[in-house]
Amino acid sequence: MTGKIKGLHHITAIAGDPLRNFDFYTHTLGLRFIKKTVNFDDPGTYHFYYGDEQGHPGTILTFFPWGAGIPRGRRGTGMATEIAYIVPEGSLDFWTGQLEKYQVIHNKTEMKFGEKVLAFFDPDGLKLELVESKNANALVPWETNDIKAVYATRGFHGITLSVRDIQATAEILTDIFDYSLAGSEGPGSRYVTAATPHAAIVDLIALPTEKRGHVANGTVHHVAFSVKDDATLEHFREKIAAHGLQATPVIDRNYFHSVYFREPGGVLFEIATEVPGFTIDEPLAQLGSQLKLPAQYESRRMEIEAALPAIN
Repeated sequence: MTGKIKGLHHITAIAGDPLRNFDFYTHTLGLRFIKKTVNFDDPGTYHFYYGDEQGHPGTILTFFPWGAGIPRGRRGTGMATEIAYIVPEGSLDFWTGQLEKYQVIHNKTEMKFGEKVLAFFDPDGLKLELVESKNANALVPWETNDIKAVYATRGFHGITLSVRDIQATAEILTDIFDYSLAGSEGPGSRYVTAATPHAAIVDLIALPTEKRGHVANGTVHHVAFSVKDDATLEHFREKIAAHGLQATPVIDRNYFHSVYFREPGGVLFEIATEVPGFTIDEPLAQLGSQLKLPAQYESRRMEIEAALPAIN
């Protein structure tokens, strides 16, 4: 039996200052810092991974922190524009206080598709949401001294994609990924997969007159969907090609294997395997504690470490 797309695997965004990014996501949001490595194509830039204790698919938010001098991006069509996390029911009052404590720009709590949502912005302008969900208690949180389990995030709730016309993007979700339309609200249509109870939602927002977004500081670079293994990855690579889209060869990203393609609405999609995972080069208790380099850069370790700011 062929495997399925199992919801979101990870989401990768672009940030400015790496120290500020690290502080916000580990202290303000209380995520675990699970991997410190570098960009495969630019070893002078960090690649940070945040998630739950083990970095399970569906919890992994990654960043290329390119430095304080890079220009601010612009949200618009052809990109992912909002990242939503699951939090326990009744926790948004705590989170409102947490955001105010750290002077984080945020909106008032609102309802979206019948759920309470708190939207806010990270220091680079990336838009995030916390969504109270009845599914929260089935997921194990990463707890910190400041953010106890009763409030902590439980991985992704979903992702919002802004496109000029949702039809072609929706066909990728339904015809290739086996998502189903769950409902519509205003310009938004919600698509859900039954293959996982969390990280299962893709919201499509139709913005026919909006300018195309510009991917830079404070924007999402790409959205990755999860599959079990290499055989399933190759199956979906073939389905993408049969749909008339260009897909990359399978690429080894050390912690997962990936295929990339750009869906018709302009968003860069990735399909990534669950294996081998983040403990392939560090014990679970020490995730994120050391700089891990792709093999091709190991001979340049001293040079690379000297050029990157220290992250503790």
